[in-house]
Amino acid sequence: MGKIRSGYGFSRRDVLAMMCLSSILPAAKPALAAPTQLGFDELYGKISPLGLEFSDKVKSLDGQDVEMSGFMAPPLKAEAKFFVLTEIPMSICPFCSTDADWPDNIIVIYLDEAQTFVQPGVRIAVAGKLEVGSWTDQETGFLSRLRLRNASYWVA
Repeated sequence: MGKIRSGYGFSRRDVLAMMCLSSILPAAKPALAAPTQLGFDELYGKISPLGLEFSDKVKSLDGQDVEMSGFMAPPLKAEAKFFVLTEIPMSICPFCSTDADWPDNIIVIYLDEAQTFVQPGVRIAVAGKLEVGSWTDQETGFLSRLRLRNASYWVA
C-alpha cells in the first residue's frame, strides 16, 4: 500500500508529527510595540503661575516606553548609571553651570548599569520608560522633573 500524500508532498505521518511538535513548541512571542517618539518641543505645554506645565502628550505617556534623541551633557564622571540628555550639545556639565546656563529642555536618563559615555556633540538616541513629576535621587541629591528609567542609548 502506498503512502497517502497531501497536495504539498507531506505524508499523513509528516502532518501528524508537525501537529505534535507545534503543540509542545512555545508559541511565537508577539512583536513588541515600538516606543513612542517624543521630542524636546513636546515636553511642556503652557506656562502657568507655577512655571512650565507638562504637555498633555507627556502626561499621557507617563509610565510608557518612549524614544528620544539629543545630546549627552558632559557627565560628572567618566562612568555612571545616569546622564542628562539635552536638545543641543553642551560643552560644560549642566550640574556645574549657573541657572542662566541651564537648558530649558533636558531629561535625566537612568541606565540599568554604569557605562562609559560618548563625547559631547555626538547625537544619540535613547529609549526607556518615562517618569513624569519632581523626584530627588537619594544617591546624588539631584532633582529631576522628567526621567527615562531602564534606559539604553546608541549613537543615532
